[in-house]
Amino acid sequence: MTETVQIDIQRCQNSRIEQVDFNDIKFGQVYSDHMFMADYVDGHWTNLKIIPYQNLSLSPATSAIHYGQSVFEGMKAYKNTKGEIAIFRPEDNASRLNASANRMCIPELPEEIFMSGLIELLKLDSSWIPNKRGTSLYIRPFIFATDEYIGIRPSSTYKFMIFTCPVGSYYSGAVKVKIETKYARAVRGGTGYAKAAGNYAGSLYPARQAQNDGFNQLIWTDALTHEYIEESGTMNVMFIIGDSLLTAPTGDTILKGITRNSVLTLAREYGLKVEERPVKVTEVLYAIKNGTLKEAFGTGTAATIAHISHIGHEDDIYTLPEVEGRKFSPWVLDRLDSIKYGDAEDTYNWVHIV
Repeated sequence: MTETVQIDIQRCQNSRIEQVDFNDIKFGQVYSDHMFMADYVDGHWTNLKIIPYQNLSLSPATSAIHYGQSVFEGMKAYKNTKGEIAIFRPEDNASRLNASANRMCIPELPEEIFMSGLIELLKLDSSWIPNKRGTSLYIRPFIFATDEYIGIRPSSTYKFMIFTCPVGSYYSGAVKVKIETKYARAVRGGTGYAKAAGNYAGSLYPARQAQNDGFNQLIWTDALTHEYIEESGTMNVMFIIGDSLLTAPTGDTILKGITRNSVLTLAREYGLKVEERPVKVTEVLYAIKNGTLKEAFGTGTAATIAHISHIGHEDDIYTLPEVEGRKFSPWVLDRLDSIKYGDAEDTYNWVHIV
């Protein structure tokens, strides 16, 4: 059980929920009525409160703006078949937030603050949680430095916040990806395993180039040789070759995806041989050419499972087997959804019921 902490709650006077078309929810564009906040001052987290969703007032000298000391998480809540609020693996998000914070010299956030703030916020904005398959309430916890100081050193003050937004599908269909052979997302010894804001800023330029070429996302490769596959856009990436599921091991350059971990667990339940090992670009291309690559997909909080339809490499574009003929990735998507929405027993204790 998570210890309860004292939170000051200020309710909004006029909800905006009536303005939302829950039959046509654009991802990440509509925000719920309230947000949770806490401040790190004088060596401890304080000033815990929930207030109406609103803009922030910041000094131009706020250090996060200049030096990028900012980390975040992404997670989802659902309305299950009993009408309860179900959060998928929130303790894992709390743990990963602190792992990212540690790498960025941000003080640890106690789990009881994370969980208590999250639960009270979801109770207050429970009507914002959509109640049909394929929809959810996306949750964005984050911490950023707040010192008003122009100098390169860790901040002495920070703000932790959580806000939420109802969402539908992140991708409308299967995605077309390009294997990146010039730019790098992360390097050994760097911040690739952390959900640090700067990691995503650095990926925007090559991703835009790929989009200009007709791709949805990139498959990132190792920075040194570009011979080994790492991640795909904002997702971990997996391949089914023969009877094995292959995915790169997590480490300095690859995020420990919570959906990734869930999929690997369910893959073993399904009966697939799971191989967490370095995966060569040439190995994947060879499997496409000889017909042994059966499925390729990304895993992540936003998309859950993103089927990959095409893979581009240099001047070639390879077409993968039709999604309709795939077996595991549609199964695992339905299995995850069934657990989240309460249609199947949660034998792994992944769901936290509010």
